[in-house]
Amino acid sequence: MNTHTGTGSGRRGSFAALVSIAAVALALPVLALGSDAAAVLDDFSDAAKSSSLGADRFVINDSSVGGGSKMTQTLKDGVLSVEGEIIPGRGQPGWMSMVLLTSASGAPTDLSEYEGIRIRIRVNKGNFSVSANSSEVVNFDYHAMPIPRTPDGFKEVRIPFKDMKRAWSEQTSLNPATIVSISLVAADLQKGTFSYDVDEVGYY
Repeated sequence: MNTHTGTGSGRRGSFAALVSIAAVALALPVLALGSDAAAVLDDFSDAAKSSSLGADRFVINDSSVGGGSKMTQTLKDGVLSVEGEIIPGRGQPGWMSMVLLTSASGAPTDLSEYEGIRIRIRVNKGNFSVSANSSEVVNFDYHAMPIPRTPDGFKEVRIPFKDMKRAWSEQTSLNPATIVSISLVAADLQKGTFSYDVDEVGYY
């Protein structure tokens, strides 16, 4: 399931809160990663901040549209474990999104030297996707890709930028030179639980 599913103006509006940082970032300059920059965004060695940037991780949920989704997170030995419950508002999808900024300032970052996102993940329960949030997308329908459950444990998943899709908008190519953040999203149209463990997020 693509967790950015939505039809009609109601669902478009409900997703507006998912990664609101992109709206602010439209006015910010683009930062370029030097060719010698490490291709690791976060290895979760710090309890609250991105290991490579020192930027705070933050969480967005569906409370602005009447939802009550919630989660808890624990960090041990460089693995972030997240579990929670999706509780959608009436007639709306529910979601919990963990946002990893691609720059400490929140400005868009030029990731065009990379092919895509690399994540080492174990999806235990629920619907999970990764989105790349571009400053060029103004309706919050960001390019995303679902990741299936991984019953055999941790797997490194590689997500090509060229294969990431938008849910309800006209399909456009993702511009990797304009990425504000990477989001780890658990979502559903119905009430349910989710659980995942993430070891590292970066680029390849």
